Amino acid sequence: MVTLIIPTFHYKDAHAAIDFLENAFGFERHAVYEGENGIVEHAEMKGPGGWIMLGSSRPDSPYDIGRQSVYVVITTDVDLHSERARHAGADVFREPEDQDYGGRDYSCRDPEGNIWSFGTYAPG
Repeated sequence: MVTLIIPTFHYKDAHAAIDFLENAFGFERHAVYEGENGIVEHAEMKGPGGWIMLGSSRPDSPYDIGRQSVYVVITTDVDLHSERARHAGADVFREPEDQDYGGRDYSCRDPEGNIWSFGTYAPG
């Protein structure tokens, strides 16, 4: 039985990504493990709705497949959340909007092109 799903990301500049994720989306640093030359081997961040993990991109990793997309359920004001993200440098390409199926959400790109959607709709 699945008890927790944790999205994972690989970034060319993982240190900058960690700072961005804190400033734009309100994630909190939990752990950052560095390898040689300051490369982020593994990092864990707690955010709205759960956890994410990330690390530095590596050409030898079978998990480093390029850009990702994730939907995060939030309980805060979606419009304020999108403004915070925009102010921190996120490319908000879909403005906050109410959905026919319920909830309000928006979508943006982080500096390395991953797509993040945040909204109030939660299945079930």
